[in-house]
Amino acid sequence: MNFCRGIPGLTGLFLFSLFLGGCTTRPRADLIICNGAEPQTLDPALVSGQLEGRLCSALLEGLLRRDARGKAVPGTAEKWTTSPDGKVYTFTLRPNLRWSNGDPLTSSDYRWSWLRALHPATASPYSEIFYFIRGAEAYHSGKSPSESVGIETPDERTLVVHLEHPTPFFPALTAFTTYLPVHQATVEKFKDGWIRPENWVGNGPYRLLDWEINDRVSLKKNPLYHTPGRVQIERIDALAVNRASTAFNLYSSDQADVLLDKGMIPSLILPELRGRSDFHPGPLLATYFYRFNVTRPPFNDVRVRRAFALAIDKEIITEKITRGNEPVAQSLTPRGIADYLPPEGLPPDPETARALLKGAGFPEGRGFPRVSLLYNKSELNEQIAVEIQAQWKRVLGVEVELRNQEWATYLRSLDTLDFDIARSSWVGDYDDPNTFLDCFVTDRGNNRTGWSNPEYDSLLTHARSEPNPARRLELLQKAETLLLTDALPIIPIYHFIGCLMFDPNKWGGLYPNLLDEHPLSEITKQTR
Repeated sequence: MNFCRGIPGLTGLFLFSLFLGGCTTRPRADLIICNGAEPQTLDPALVSGQLEGRLCSALLEGLLRRDARGKAVPGTAEKWTTSPDGKVYTFTLRPNLRWSNGDPLTSSDYRWSWLRALHPATASPYSEIFYFIRGAEAYHSGKSPSESVGIETPDERTLVVHLEHPTPFFPALTAFTTYLPVHQATVEKFKDGWIRPENWVGNGPYRLLDWEINDRVSLKKNPLYHTPGRVQIERIDALAVNRASTAFNLYSSDQADVLLDKGMIPSLILPELRGRSDFHPGPLLATYFYRFNVTRPPFNDVRVRRAFALAIDKEIITEKITRGNEPVAQSLTPRGIADYLPPEGLPPDPETARALLKGAGFPEGRGFPRVSLLYNKSELNEQIAVEIQAQWKRVLGVEVELRNQEWATYLRSLDTLDFDIARSSWVGDYDDPNTFLDCFVTDRGNNRTGWSNPEYDSLLTHARSEPNPARRLELLQKAETLLLTDALPIIPIYHFIGCLMFDPNKWGGLYPNLLDEHPLSEITKQTR
């Protein structure tokens, strides 16, 4: 499609053509989605963001995969069994599985890929998601060899996994990004360059056709996928779009077909969208929050962290900025997980906040050091940051600078603790409080606060081995209470509401769901 035809000046579609790289005769993809920022990587062992995970799950497939409603269903594994004690899972792969270059895919590919993600040199931010496997944590910490990890491959189609403790949701975990397989020979040959389109070898429903930096990732149907008839869309372009206004304009002008999350929709127009047939809201297991770098003064003082938390009026943020009927977050874990009642956390209390800051040596903010609030570039993140900056100034008398970065740079800043306060969000990887709380165990890749608490670590450890479900949830609730009312390395702000935008007369296979899973291979084109 030529983006430059019929243009009365520097408006309308010409602006879109500038965004998409100028005038082009590139054939339009069968489906165009706005995917968010430029991907940091497509290596599943290194991915920590949702937008990258969405692409990885189209290009690679785990033992299980997620369907359009977020349910874990068979992927490359056709079946699996569980031992009577719940600690051994045996997965049987489909026959005649192939990589996109024609090589056979076997159980050994999964074992090698999982051990690669666990290897300390890989520096996977999600290595802890393997710690359910016997010996995985010890191997990752360098205390034992790879042979001690409980992953066996008795034959090419059988993968036997020994767990530390019974973990009923383990099969569903194998659909997660970090559990996806990679092609050993390709990774060893090209090193970091294996993710380039010219080198790519995958096993998913799509193969990597092209990757134009700061523009788009193009996917094309993989003819060697085990069930190619399940995949209806031949080619997909995932656009790199930072600004919600840009994404919504692309969608409104038919330059994009689907918006996959609320961050792609300007918050100011959300009330006007309700009731439209192409607006699809739904509950979401996700939380928007701020993290402190507790290794840097003044936020190494819990009194300062508590003062900053108590000074925020979260209802103003959801009522005036996000405007999507989001629940204010007093806990990290959203409500809705079966049988789990999150703690209440801390309500706003300006008077106590000022007293705490005074007790820490900064009466009315006097003498408070220069600090900054980091966020990845987006209009919504900026609007929230500006409001909270003003609240901290008004209540505490402190000046907080605002600092924004592109997605990949922002993630590196989080990983290296190069921030004072940082905007973050977390979407549950599975339907259990552990998916939120395990992030803040000492030295977890997703901790990104520098916080460490032996009591908290112990509660999570005991919860993992607790056979009584009710007692297990009590331990998790106690840990979350410690996290949010005693230590406060984070401040929950609000819980997300999922929002999809697509024309249901044109597209199917898209449904709001708690885990915000929208597999690209499930999307269909309506024929009516």
